[in-house]
Amino acid sequence: MNRPRVVSLVPSLTEAVACSAPGALVGATDWCTHPAGLDVVRIGGTKNPEVARIAALAPDLVIANEEENREPDLAALRAAGLHVLVTEVRTLPGAFGELDRVLTACGVTARPRWLDEAETAWDAVPPPRAPLTAVVPVWRRPWMVLGRDTFAGDLLARLGVRHLHAGHPERYPRIPLDELRAARPDLVVLPDEPYRFTADDGPEAFPGLPCALVGGRHLTWYGPSLAEAPAVLAQALQAARTP
Repeated sequence: MNRPRVVSLVPSLTEAVACSAPGALVGATDWCTHPAGLDVVRIGGTKNPEVARIAALAPDLVIANEEENREPDLAALRAAGLHVLVTEVRTLPGAFGELDRVLTACGVTARPRWLDEAETAWDAVPPPRAPLTAVVPVWRRPWMVLGRDTFAGDLLARLGVRHLHAGHPERYPRIPLDELRAARPDLVVLPDEPYRFTADDGPEAFPGLPCALVGGRHLTWYGPSLAEAPAVLAQALQAARTP
């Protein structure tokens, strides 16, 4: 079967396509780290893809995301005569729907096992009884947090974590650190992307508050990692609150 030639501008979709449509990917961003050992042409970053290099690969399809990629870059790719499929992912059900759409466009005719396993894993998450409150920084200098209508926020809500800025008018608002501290949440959730929070870089800003360090691949990626994400995230959240 001849698969379309695909360039991915989204790390999580790169992993999804590589695992489900072997041989389809011909290009991916420098940030596409999964699966390990992926051997394709690197075409720059998610925010600064090299349009000429992508065009030279003569892909049948470029897959992108409305949040991770910039519209001027996507417009330049279209102007070069390339077909660009743009995903929009704000919720878990939306992610499953977009993954089906992307994989179909990449020539996948049988639904991959990992996608069924991911849906089963999230369906098994029990309804939260008493949600915890949290702030979820995604950047510092300046401090930025999850706001309204985000995929990561939806995942956390399903795991019983209500982030305090879910009703903010902006999706990733800038909030002063003093205000974040003053909110006195039950928990501070610190992912390792887009800003790489670590045990030595992040928790010290929130003295007296439990901090959960989580992998961005499990909190923000929509792909094969979704199958293990509920267990991995729940473990990290619980560990942060265990003395």
